[in-house]
Amino acid sequence: MNKTLLTMVFAIAASTAWAQRHEQTLSEGWHFSRDNASWQQVSIPHDWAISGPFDKKWDLQVVAIEQNGEKEKSEKSGRSGALPWIGEGFYQRHFTIAPGCRHAELLFDGAMSEPTVYVNGQKAGYWAYGYNAFRVDITPYMKQGDNLLEVHLNNVEESSRWYPGGGIYRPVKLITHKADKHIATWSVFARTAELSKQHATLLVDARMEGAKPTATTTMEITLYDDKGGFVAANRIQPDAEGKVAASLDVEKPKMWSPESPYLYTLVTRLYQNNVLADIEQTKVGLRTVSVSKEKGFQLNGVTRKLKGVCLHHDLGPLGAAENKAALIQRIRQLKEMGCDAIRSAHNMPSTLLMNLCDSMGMMAMAESFDMWVYPKCKNGYARFFKEWSDRDITNLVLNHRNHPSIVMWSIGNEIPEQGMKGGTAMAKHLQDLCHQLDPTRPVTQGMDRPDNAISTGFAQAMDVPGYNYRLHKYEPTFSKLPQGFLLGSETASTVSSRGVYKFPVEVSNKKTYADGQCSGYDVEYCSWSNLPDDDWRMQDDHDWVIGEFVWTGYDYLGEPTPYDSYWPSRSSYFGICDLAGLPKDRYYLYRSKWNLKEHTTHLLPHWTWPGREGKVTPVFCYTDGESGELFINGKSQGKLSKDASKRIGRYRLCWDNVKYEPGEIKVVTYDKEGKKVGETIQKTAGAPTQIVLETAFTEKDYVKADGEDLAFITVSLADKDGVFVPTADDQLTFEVSGNGRFEAVCNGDATSLEPFTQPTMKLFSGKLVLIVRGTTEPGNIQVKVTAPKRKLTKEISIKTRR
Repeated sequence: MNKTLLTMVFAIAASTAWAQRHEQTLSEGWHFSRDNASWQQVSIPHDWAISGPFDKKWDLQVVAIEQNGEKEKSEKSGRSGALPWIGEGFYQRHFTIAPGCRHAELLFDGAMSEPTVYVNGQKAGYWAYGYNAFRVDITPYMKQGDNLLEVHLNNVEESSRWYPGGGIYRPVKLITHKADKHIATWSVFARTAELSKQHATLLVDARMEGAKPTATTTMEITLYDDKGGFVAANRIQPDAEGKVAASLDVEKPKMWSPESPYLYTLVTRLYQNNVLADIEQTKVGLRTVSVSKEKGFQLNGVTRKLKGVCLHHDLGPLGAAENKAALIQRIRQLKEMGCDAIRSAHNMPSTLLMNLCDSMGMMAMAESFDMWVYPKCKNGYARFFKEWSDRDITNLVLNHRNHPSIVMWSIGNEIPEQGMKGGTAMAKHLQDLCHQLDPTRPVTQGMDRPDNAISTGFAQAMDVPGYNYRLHKYEPTFSKLPQGFLLGSETASTVSSRGVYKFPVEVSNKKTYADGQCSGYDVEYCSWSNLPDDDWRMQDDHDWVIGEFVWTGYDYLGEPTPYDSYWPSRSSYFGICDLAGLPKDRYYLYRSKWNLKEHTTHLLPHWTWPGREGKVTPVFCYTDGESGELFINGKSQGKLSKDASKRIGRYRLCWDNVKYEPGEIKVVTYDKEGKKVGETIQKTAGAPTQIVLETAFTEKDYVKADGEDLAFITVSLADKDGVFVPTADDQLTFEVSGNGRFEAVCNGDATSLEPFTQPTMKLFSGKLVLIVRGTTEPGNIQVKVTAPKRKLTKEISIKTRR
């Protein structure tokens, strides 16, 4: 039978099974209330708090942050984002159960927080942890025809160290079955047992539930390539518990990797009396993961160092409400930088994020908890750990273990128990549970007290010992790690504000300023952290350091260190990109080290400094080249080479004594052989005379008319010659009409109290990002941006297609 015919047979069989099984994403038709009395219509995912207003009274905490080494309590006004996420929320919608339905369940990917689920007025389920996916069997409560679904959420004060959001912020799915037997959700487990260029063995487990299996019950496991062509199959009779274990042989397999994220489709079919009763499709990748003293971290048998970033779950101005287009935008931007891994800090990742990591080629560390029994904040997860941690780990692993992108599990972040009696036993228990559910992946966690963790045996117990910062402890403690390697599970925490530069330029771990900003020269960090250059030195000088996860890929709402006690600071400064998604200078520093496919030559600062004429204004260049020559208005400022003996000079080119004069600065960079690899120019800007709009799409050049896709429009001002004006701070207004609507706007300023969901905002360091959402109707979106003070207007039209 040829591949085309097999594909047709598969389509016919699938349509038969879908008559027995139905999956519906419950995104529309919801109503929401904060008081269970007045209601508004919303779509899911939804974050009730993101519209604000910002106010220091929301979750105002007076605490000493132990993780930052604080001893004295102080007011932390923006610790959890200064948005109104505290309190109760109520959601309801109706759904239909078709005649003949025998089983139904709801699958929540995340609801913040403590969701209680009611069906037709009866309590059907509850889950304590707002970050985890959970299932609710609603069969006992459903009825044929119309049904009422209600969800109650409750967020309590001092339950988070960052902005958690509020609401049903990830998708909800309804799954129904008409047959008396069906494939159990999360029971299909595929893993690569053997892998070479010539051959692969894929082992697959699955389980049916409902009525007990009979002699005529069978399961068929079939693998298809990315074009739908048949690859391999195995048909097996379930055991008495409804379980099957199959083995599939794949000739000339295509391996999954970040560079080539090839996905197969695994189809599990359940038959009763040779009649198809159920079917489930799972995307899988053929790949292996290992870590060892001799070879470090290996993917598909090839040693590589992880080039990862940590990400909180919020999407800046979109809040916690998950959006596919925003996630795609982030992953693309990170991959362009050379990043190949994401750590879901400090909680379970979403299913959508992991699906995108699979398809786009991004490895992942799937994390679970920020605390165990010992609380880091008064009402955090420690309230639930003893009762819920095993269930949470179980859901994490079962939900995500088929994702080839996930290369390790993480059971905790900076857990105080690392130095306490009983902590090692707890770590071993959680790690063993991960191994029981998934024997194919190593387990790690981020430790910030290496001496304590080693003294208790906590660090030695982990598959992968992860160090958060503490570079000065790498060498003294390494010999005590029997694993023979360690991972920078959280690194850097360098702080900066996009486009802001402070003088004099000084490396410092304690700088703060009256304006609540940090220097964009990338030389400032925290008392407990370090610079990117420091991490790279350890990684480049020691094979036993297997990589890093930088804190963080993007700024996030809450945790505004080093301005925890400064108001109105309400979001972080750690990001390589700012809260709007705009790259900071540091993006290009990481790109110069991580992106091995393309050259990088980036200059900073900008060159528009009225009033600094004649003053020392250092110029830095971030490049993969080994040397560079700087010119100011055509005059050479000297040629520099990277110097491995210097803390900063090993990975950057720094002209420290340049004096500012208006005009043009240019740098030309060269490789080790003296061959030119790049050139870039910064010019002094004049008065703004025009608005510049640059649009980024999920699709090539249009917005998909599905009601969910977004366009990201970077807005800036330029002078008459088209030179970007980096000092512009104009108040802009936005109008969106046609087949789209205004969604949000953000300028990346951590001290701005302007709401994201109103169509006006000031430029920050000359830029902001306007986000536009398409409707479900194809056509055109009209966008108008106005700078009233300067009487400037710019209009564009964006296509929308189905």
